[in-house]
Amino acid sequence: MVDRYFVEDRIAEPRGHGTTVRLSGAEAHHLIHVMRAKPGGQVVLFDGSGAEFPARVEKIGRSEVDLAVLGRQSVDRELPVELTLGVALPKGDRQRWLVEKAVELGVGRIVPLRTERSVAQPEENALARLRRTVIEASKQCGRNHLMEMAPPQAWPDFVAAAKRCPHRLLAHPCRGDSASRPLADAGPTSPPEPVAVAVGPEGGLTTHEVALAIAAGWQTVDLGPRILRVETAAFLLVALVTRGR
Repeated sequence: MVDRYFVEDRIAEPRGHGTTVRLSGAEAHHLIHVMRAKPGGQVVLFDGSGAEFPARVEKIGRSEVDLAVLGRQSVDRELPVELTLGVALPKGDRQRWLVEKAVELGVGRIVPLRTERSVAQPEENALARLRRTVIEASKQCGRNHLMEMAPPQAWPDFVAAAKRCPHRLLAHPCRGDSASRPLADAGPTSPPEPVAVAVGPEGGLTTHEVALAIAAGWQTVDLGPRILRVETAAFLLVALVTRGR
C-alpha cells in the first residue's frame, strides 16, 4: 500500500488547477525524516471523511510539506455494522495495543469505562495519545474513517446510553445458574444493526454491575473456561460480532 498520511482539516475535492494541502507536525516529520520524501513522490492522504486522496509532493520545507491533491476516491473499508466497545482500560502500554487492534478490527467507537474495580482512569493527556494511536493504526490498516475515542463513562451511564443498540453483549463468565450464553451461540443474527459490547476490568464487574446490565437488556456471554486479559476478551467479543464481515 502507498504511504498514507492523515490531514486534520477536510480536503477539498480538486477542481481546475487542483488543491494544495500542507502537512505539518508528526505527519510531516515522518514524510520528511523517515520516508525521505522528494518532490514528485506519490502518497495518499485521508481526512477521516471516508475518502482518500492521491497526492504528489510539491515542496519540502524544514517542518512542512506541500502536496498537490490529484483526485478523490471513495474507499469504504468499514464494517456493515455500527460497533461500540465499552472497556475498562488496562494499565500501561496494553491500552495502546488494545486501541490499535480495535481499529484494525473495525470498531467504530471505544468508550473507556469507569467501574467499581477499574485499575486505570485515563486522563486527557493519555486519551490524546490514544487518539494519535487511532490515526497511526488507521494509516496502517487502510481505514478512511477514524474510530472515535470517546470520553470515559461511568458504568451505569454507559449501560443506559447503549439502550439505542438492539444488540448488547457483555463478557461475563458462566457460574452455576448464570444466564451467560456460550461463545459459539452468541452474537447478533439479524440484519446489521448497531451493536454494543462491553468488557469489565481485570477483577471483573461486581454482582451489582452485572445485574444492572442484565436488567437493562444486556446478554451476558461466557468466553470460555480460561481467565482472559481485558484486551483479549475485548478482541474475542469484537470478533464474535464481526465474523464474516
